[in-house]
Amino acid sequence: MKLGLYMATQWPKGADIGQEIANLCEQTRAAKNNGFETIMVGQHFLTEPLQMVQAEPLIARLAGEATGLELGIAVVLLPMMSPVMVAEYAASLDWLTGGNYILGLGVGYRPEEFQGLGAPMADRGERFEEALHVMKRLWTEDIVEHHGKHFTVPGVGASIRPVRPDGPSIWIGGEANVAVRRAGRLGYPWVIAPSATFDGIRERNAIYDSARVEAGHPQPPRRPVIRECVIGATREQALETALPSLLGKYESYASWGQKDANSSSFRDQFDGFMAERFLIGDEAEVADQMARYRDELGVDQILVRLQWPGLEQRHVLAALERMGRVMARLN
Repeated sequence: MKLGLYMATQWPKGADIGQEIANLCEQTRAAKNNGFETIMVGQHFLTEPLQMVQAEPLIARLAGEATGLELGIAVVLLPMMSPVMVAEYAASLDWLTGGNYILGLGVGYRPEEFQGLGAPMADRGERFEEALHVMKRLWTEDIVEHHGKHFTVPGVGASIRPVRPDGPSIWIGGEANVAVRRAGRLGYPWVIAPSATFDGIRERNAIYDSARVEAGHPQPPRRPVIRECVIGATREQALETALPSLLGKYESYASWGQKDANSSSFRDQFDGFMAERFLIGDEAEVADQMARYRDELGVDQILVRLQWPGLEQRHVLAALERMGRVMARLN
């Protein structure tokens, strides 16, 4: 099983962003030293009151600390974007990471982001598939002329192509059944969001595989999952340290209207919410939980998020060391 770090890139209002970027660089070095193979970050816009550094420039900065590691974004909100812009950013980052860039793609779910970026939300699935088609052509063809329903490329070529002839690795995210089917039908790995329950993953795995087989695609090269990970010397110590910042993070998601977190009594329900989704405990407990994802769901890469707004850097670095020992147990 591969181990990745899904970085926390949102901070409370008033945080020193320069220091937080330095902390992410330190986390990247620590992850590399503790056997992590992948560094991923997320993308959102208009996240006030949380502050958030945008994904592409952050990956470019972290690449200097992570030679030999995979780096990527899970997920780029493709229907809101120009496919030309996403294709050229991805090609550039493929070079900056030494051919180790992963481009995770999703459709998005926040109306505020679509409105703010001037893109219609109603036809986001169509826009996603057309944009992906355009991007692949830009990566592989000298001249691209495309006059589609949503996008136009007027007979020109990309400024830069990726290191890899077919483009960077692509993952597709999303929890809705239609998004899972899309990933299977297109033949890309489905990256599982941290809010998906264990049983929900099992059900959607079946949807994914059915669509993949029907479309004639082989087994995907990866079955990745993103999980919140609360790890400490004991389960009690881990929760005592992490729970305030973790709860604050998911209350922010609730305010955004994320379906699994949107409840007026969310705080009272949070213990059950965590039990169905998160890795929680000491090193042995977390190792057992990860092994269950591998053995029962076929997951072969877990990307752990170990920090949430307000959690101190020293706790993150300690968790990275613990995860290194967890992987030694598993492998």
